[in-house]
Formats: sequence, C-alpha cells, structure tokens
Amino acid sequence: MAQYFNISGELTQELLAAGESVKVNKISLTNIHADTECSVDLYIEKKLKGKFYLLKGVDLPIGATLIYDGIQFSNSTGEFGLYIKLTKSASETPTVDVIIN
Repeated sequence: MAQYFNISGELTQELLAAGESVKVNKISLTNIHADTECSVDLYIEKKLKGKFYLLKGVDLPIGATLIYDGIQFSNSTGEFGLYIKLTKSASETPTVDVIIN
C-alpha cells in the first residue's frame, strides 16, 4: 500500500520508522514549490550502524519528479528508518511530495 507525504521546510523528517514493516520498492519525489528548486538528502539509518544515503545533495528543479526504484531495505523492528532532509536554494521554503510504494 502506498504512503503519501507532503514535506515542507529544512528540518530532517522521518518518513518510515523502524518497526513499521513497510516493503519499499519505489520512492517518488516531486518538487511542488512554484518558485524555487531544492536539494534533497534521502537516507536510511539504523541505531549504532549510522546513515546510508540513497540520495545526497540531489537538486530537484521546480515541478520535477525524481523516481528512485529498485530500492529494498528492512524496515522491521530494530532495523532501518527512512529519512528526508530538504535544503532550499533561495529564501523560499522547500516543499516536496513523497510517495512510497
């Protein structure tokens, strides 16, 4: 079942917590801001193991969609959580829609 998120701002946000047991095959990121592009960090993290970046500093132009497919990781209890961090390229607040399948 797909999960949908509207992410806004420059704080790191958790998309999937460890223990949710979500099977991830594809992640779609769309910059929905009308005036500014943003940079995206997307990573998985496990306690005592650290961060593992799927995307690091990837620029997402205005209105563009990035589809990251072929991804698989364990999201069961004690495993990895999925996180996103947006960075603005201008004075506007970045806003991205995320769909996880």
